[in-house]
Amino acid sequence: MITRIARTAGFSGLLAALLLTLLQSFWVAPLILEAETYESSAPVAQHEHAGEVAAHEHSAEAWSPEDGWQRVLSTTGGNLVVAVGFALILTALYSLREPKRAGTGALWGLAGFAVFCLAPTLGLPPELPGTAAADLGQRQAWWIGTASATALGLALLVFARHWLLKALGAVLLVIPHVIGAPQPEVHESLAPAALETQFKVASWLTNAAFWLALGLLSAWLFRRSSQA
Repeated sequence: MITRIARTAGFSGLLAALLLTLLQSFWVAPLILEAETYESSAPVAQHEHAGEVAAHEHSAEAWSPEDGWQRVLSTTGGNLVVAVGFALILTALYSLREPKRAGTGALWGLAGFAVFCLAPTLGLPPELPGTAAADLGQRQAWWIGTASATALGLALLVFARHWLLKALGAVLLVIPHVIGAPQPEVHESLAPAALETQFKVASWLTNAAFWLALGLLSAWLFRRSSQA
């Protein structure tokens, strides 16, 4: 079973990561590069906002990939690690509740998208370079809490039989957003609002495509390995 899970996660994660990298290269990366032009051309202002932390802090000595093959290779490597990790979660769940058909994987993929992307980004939307943000530790804590509450809430709504448990699941979905994500005292962005909107939409759609592909591929490979 462990070999089956590892093989399924490896192959499905690789293919989904390549798809995500392709979509990001042609859709998301150009928006980031455009935002970086606003960040690099902005005058250096010697001012501070209390309680505010810049979303992207760059060290003068920190290495960053150059545009071109270095950036693509770095993005592909990061996507591969994340994709295989998520695929391991899905295939581990399949071992507990095996999908009856490959299409069921799409539903698991949509659930993963809701847990790890949609719900957290409703409070902490994708940010372009040069966007102000709240304290990193607070944002990480809220993200983890939101993802956990969403995962448990969806599980109760789908699998629980008693209506009280289903009601608890619905409450768990709402609680993080009632509490609210940590926000900077002053909302500032060097990039135009239209570019920010394009980036948010592109990030959501590329992640949705990634999760759908990961769910379908992992379910298909998992079922195929059981029939071999």
